[in-house]
Amino acid sequence: MTPVELLLVSLGGGAGAALRCWLDGVVKARVGRFPLGTFVINVSGSLVLGFLTGLGETGALGPSTVAVLGTGMMGGYTTFSTASVETVQLFRSGRPRAAVLNGLGMLVVSVGAAALGLYTGRNT
Repeated sequence: MTPVELLLVSLGGGAGAALRCWLDGVVKARVGRFPLGTFVINVSGSLVLGFLTGLGETGALGPSTVAVLGTGMMGGYTTFSTASVETVQLFRSGRPRAAVLNGLGMLVVSVGAAALGLYTGRNT
């Protein structure tokens, strides 16, 4: 990876993190106690990353573009650590069903979204 590509991956990561912060705020303003924002972010990010990876595998996108948009932007956009903390907070607040729904639901739906994105990217 060239220094310019590394810089672009870093800038993509910053843009993805800013987008995540904005979208999470929008969702939190509309939905109360359940961390739906992180759920939406991780599922949509998994879908997009799968799609980009599929496009990269077919040669429709070059490796540098996949690195900038996938590793950089989607890496900054998605957040496993926040999802983990929010799941623990749901348990600690006496909401074990919501915690299980959040933790396992996000995992299952995100993997499904990534598979759909990969399939779509490969077949576009």
